Amino acid sequence: MHNYYTYLALGDSYTIGEQVLLTESFPYQLVQLFRKQGFFFTAPEIIAKTGWTTDELLVEIEAYSLLPHYDLVSLLIGVNNQYRQRPVEIYIKEFEVLIKKAIQFAGNRPGHVTVLSIPDWGVTPFAEGRDRDQISRDIDSYNNINLAIANLHRVKYIEITRGTREAAHRPELLASDQLHPSSVEYQRWAVKIAKEIQPVR
Repeated sequence: MHNYYTYLALGDSYTIGEQVLLTESFPYQLVQLFRKQGFFFTAPEIIAKTGWTTDELLVEIEAYSLLPHYDLVSLLIGVNNQYRQRPVEIYIKEFEVLIKKAIQFAGNRPGHVTVLSIPDWGVTPFAEGRDRDQISRDIDSYNNINLAIANLHRVKYIEITRGTREAAHRPELLASDQLHPSSVEYQRWAVKIAKEIQPVR
């Protein structure tokens, strides 16, 4: 009889895998990797939607009936705050609330929560005509914030932003909309997470 493990993924388009099959999203690919390692995860539970900002994710979480706790919780949010030019101060406040909720969802075990850095969409063809350097600086600022908050609460942090910038010269890393990651890029995230965390302690 196997022990079964549970995974809750919180976020936006990068978590649901906009433009790719659900099974090609990084949460699904991560579960497959863990199963191959002998960790028997149920299908990931995903609370995420394209376009969501931190406040929208906070509101939507309240509408869900969740399990008492999860063995792994991931959080990737903020690109739409940046895209909509929301005040950074609001992101700081709301991201901290989200981290605290994620820790609660993980049974108050910070080591079972993983924050992913925000990808840089400024390198994509979608950003043509915009100030790409400014977008990259904004994304770096947001990631400095979420890294600091993650460290403060002693949760795991996975840096994926540098890899997403390779899409500037590697079109296979982008989906057909020329904005969101492809299944190839999501696989790279899943591999990185699987290497850097052990789901069960």
